[in-house]
Amino acid sequence: MPNHYRGEIVAELGGRQHTLVLTLGALAELESAFGADDLMALAERFGTGRLSARDLIRIIAAGLRGAGETLTDDEVAALRVEGGAAGYVRIAAALIAATFDDGNAAAPSHEAKS
Repeated sequence: MPNHYRGEIVAELGGRQHTLVLTLGALAELESAFGADDLMALAERFGTGRLSARDLIRIIAAGLRGAGETLTDDEVAALRVEGGAAGYVRIAAALIAATFDDGNAAAPSHEAKS
């Protein structure tokens, strides 16, 4: 069961349930990968809705590593997700929403339907 207050989600990747969370370290990893100067710039980039396949891999991989997984970006890229590309988008969107949620949601639902 994910801890929504910590920004965790659960998603099925490669036929297994995984917990993902963008910890401070994972966010720093994404800032570096995307050339973002700060968290606001990172949030603005995510808010454009224009993410490449490589962006999705980086976001999902950072979320997995934030939750303690040791998968590389290449290993994450090889994982199958139900729904194909749209499934990856749903997982990344749920993870971003869980991370940047303002905490005002009474009962957050950040289960990634993959």
